[in-house]
Amino acid sequence: MTRAVLSLGANLGDRAGALRTAVEALRADGLVARSVLYETPPWGPVEQPPYLNAVVFVRGDRDAAGWLARAHELEQAAGRTREVRWGARTLDVDVVTVTGDDGVPVLSDDPALTLPHPRAHERAFVLVPWLSLDPTAVLPGHGRVADLVAALPAEDVAAVVRWEHLQ
Repeated sequence: MTRAVLSLGANLGDRAGALRTAVEALRADGLVARSVLYETPPWGPVEQPPYLNAVVFVRGDRDAAGWLARAHELEQAAGRTREVRWGARTLDVDVVTVTGDDGVPVLSDDPALTLPHPRAHERAFVLVPWLSLDPTAVLPGHGRVADLVAALPAEDVAAVVRWEHLQ
């Protein structure tokens, strides 16, 4: 058994519907908790519409590669294509962390799955929803999520806005 923190985002089509569908599908995989939705500006160099983002905790019989495979299945089911790096997408599911039942985080420098996620510590759209679910959360190798949020530029944190529609 492992526990994973997954970050979900969508900025094409029915954003909320894509996230709801993914969360519902994760119930069968051991969904433990989910954040509310947050609207966030796009991250990266590509011009695109704003995202809806959420973070979920799942616990199940998958290893880290299994959670990545599940993330890809969810993206594929939502019609995700990968033409442009950091481009707009119907659904993006990132594996942020995986922890064993013994509490030891899974660490990986494999290019196919780097754990913890190599840029999670600098992304308010991951950290703010995560902190809302678990105020004591720790990102392995980087420290407490609360401290990471506090260290981000204030404008990055302020841009992560709770989405009040269809929570």
